[in-house]
Amino acid sequence: MRVKGGPTTRRRRKKMLKAANGYWGSSHVRFRLAKERVLHAMQHSYEGRKQKKQDFRGLWILRINAAARKDGLPYNQLIYGLKNAGVLIDRKILADLAVNDPTAFHNLALIAKEKLGKAN
Repeated sequence: MRVKGGPTTRRRRKKMLKAANGYWGSSHVRFRLAKERVLHAMQHSYEGRKQKKQDFRGLWILRINAAARKDGLPYNQLIYGLKNAGVLIDRKILADLAVNDPTAFHNLALIAKEKLGKAN
């Protein structure tokens, strides 16, 4: 006995076309093209979520380095000094302190300098 898949096929196609809503040209109208664009978009969004983490870490390191150099330390020595001092603050928090609370960041830089033996 043959079973026709009309409703199932229509539901599947409507779901894909709804996901392609707003795409340029006929990409949001033609099923085959819409399916291809949606699958590629999903792949790019997956990669983008990974890339975002790398981008933010790089931004935090830039901010920390800029603030640390004002206190006379390069980034790597600041991180090394804080690690030796047992200060467990991640880069996200350090970058936030560098931007929003420079005095607290300066105090951390002094702690790192003391552990490195560069206290002024």
